[in-house]
Parts: sequence; structure tokens; C-alpha cells
Amino acid sequence: MNILVISLAGIGDTLFATPFIHELRTNFPDARIDALVLWPGAREILESNPHLNNIYQKDLMKDDKLECLRFLWQLRKNNYDVSFNTHPQSRIHYRVVARLINARLCVSHQYENSTVLDKLLVSQTLPQDYSRHCIENNLALLPFVGAKPVLDSHRYEIFLTPDELGWAENFVASNKLANHRLLGIHVGSGQTKNLALRRWPLKSYRELLRRVTRDLPDVHVLLFGGPAEEKDHQLLVAELDGTRILQPRTKNLRHTAALLKQCDCFVSVDTSLMHLAGAVNVPHQLVIETPTWNRTVEPYRDSFVLIRNPAVAGRNLELYRYDGGDIAGTAEQIVRCMESISVDDVFRAVTEAFEA
Repeated sequence: MNILVISLAGIGDTLFATPFIHELRTNFPDARIDALVLWPGAREILESNPHLNNIYQKDLMKDDKLECLRFLWQLRKNNYDVSFNTHPQSRIHYRVVARLINARLCVSHQYENSTVLDKLLVSQTLPQDYSRHCIENNLALLPFVGAKPVLDSHRYEIFLTPDELGWAENFVASNKLANHRLLGIHVGSGQTKNLALRRWPLKSYRELLRRVTRDLPDVHVLLFGGPAEEKDHQLLVAELDGTRILQPRTKNLRHTAALLKQCDCFVSVDTSLMHLAGAVNVPHQLVIETPTWNRTVEPYRDSFVLIRNPAVAGRNLELYRYDGGDIAGTAEQIVRCMESISVDDVFRAVTEAFEA
């Protein structure tokens, strides 16, 4: 059997697909199982995954359209028996990609914005379920190929190499951090649609770090992120105690994951790095609630702390759903929503984590 797993949404969404990929391999040990992703970071997540035969990555949004069509035509020649569009991929474009690749059986979830055309593009659909995690929505697709979950448990899967783990250990040693507790922070929040607006304000992070460096003397801070966060990181380091706040220059997401594994606590909103921290089992994970938060995207792990957003007040699915649209509200309203989370609440959670 030839199987293609299509995961073209966010990098964290590709992590959601990893337990599903493992179940496919367990059910079909001799199958060819490939993955198609959009982002280079998503490809990095899947590197060294023993359950995959091939990983294909193409930025179908930015690359030349004719080149993209040639790329998809080459995948079509692989004659896949089945393709799965994993959850969440609500835009019709993802199902167009599945149709162009043209597996004999194309499986997808059904979303609120689905039309008759969506149904024509795929063979089988399953309604998405907001009451269960994206990982569980994916596992629910297994019966379409006569499979079922057989593993005892499920978790995010990223297979780091000894060299990658060694790089992180060397970073800790060379920066003389071995005898200190480490707080990881990601100030970012994604760049697609209007998701950048769900950042906790930089002034709030600045005040949080001021209190951490003042009141938690054995805690050092690692600022995680990429080019989109570089300017904010520089501002924080310049305005605060630069000897206690570091900006690791990680080569890729795999090095980021390896260094996250060295942290005692991690603070973020719901981003791919939140899920990466869950994947490497950071002992204390603190999540600042945003309008996009819901059951489907919780860290898939034993425990985490959600710092509630009083402006969201349980209206999460009114503010954001998997319907291809933006977060509801004006830019000013979303910014005010994130400003409603107090530094006191976040600092209290950080302090409790380090006292546990």
C-alpha cells in the first residue's frame, strides 16, 4: 500500500500528525508511507522519523505556480492508494492539492466552511470534532483504511539525534548554565492570517522578565524564536539584565527542540513551539490563553498550566474556528484582549512552577 499524509497547515499541526503516522506504520508495516508538508520547519519536525519513507516539502503558497504544478504532478506519479489531509486543514486549497495528487482514496475532515466542491475533491470525509484534540481527530481517520489505534498511548513524536542533543548540552555547558534553572520564553505567535495579533504584549514580557531577574536569582532566561522575534529579543536584552537573558542561535527547529529539553519551564501562547515544548516534556509548561485556544490545540501531555484570559471568558469558539477565517474582531479588539492578561498572573505561575 502507498500512503500519503498531507499536512500543509502549521508546523505544530505536523506534530499533531506524528501519532497518526506511527499508527499507520503499526497497522501497515510494509506500506510506503510518505508525508507532504508546506514549511521547512515541518520537514525538520519529521526528519529521522522511522515511520516515514519519504518527506516532501514545497511552499505551495509562495513558489512559482507552474513549478508547484510540476511538483504535484510528480507526486501523482507515485500512484498513492490513499491520501489523508490531517487535522486541521480547513481551506479548500488543501483538498485541491489532494485531488491533483489523485490518490485512489482521498480522506479529509469536513469543516464548517466546506462546500459541495470540497466534497467533490475528496472521496471520504469525517466531521471534525472540537471536543477532542487534533491528534484524536486524526486517529479517527484510521477506519477509512480498515485500521484502528493499536498503540498503548499516543504522544507527539520528534526523533532527535545524539548530535542534536549534544549540541544543546554543549550550549548549556559553554554558557555556564548547568547549575542554574532555565526559563524558556517564546514571545511570538505565528504569522499567517491575523495570528500575529494574539501575542502577549512585549511590554508585558519586559515586565515579567524584570521581575524574574529581580526575584528569582538562580533563573536564567532563554528567548526562543526566529527572525520574526529577533527585534523583540534585542529590545528585551538591551533593556534588561543581559547576563541573565540569552538569545540562543539555534540552527533549526530540531536544535530548538533539543534546547527546550534543557529548560525547567516554558512560557508561550499556543504556537508550534508550545507543542514542541510538550514533545520534549519540559517539566513545567505555562500557556497564555489566546482567542485561538480550544480543546483541539492543548499541549498533548500529562500536565500544563493555562493562564486564563479574562477577555476571552470561554468564548474561544466564537472568536476562532477552523473555517479558513481570521480571529474575529478588529485588530484593536484582539490587541486589547491580549493586554487583559496581567503580568501578576503570569509571574505567579512562573514562581509556582519553580517552587514546585
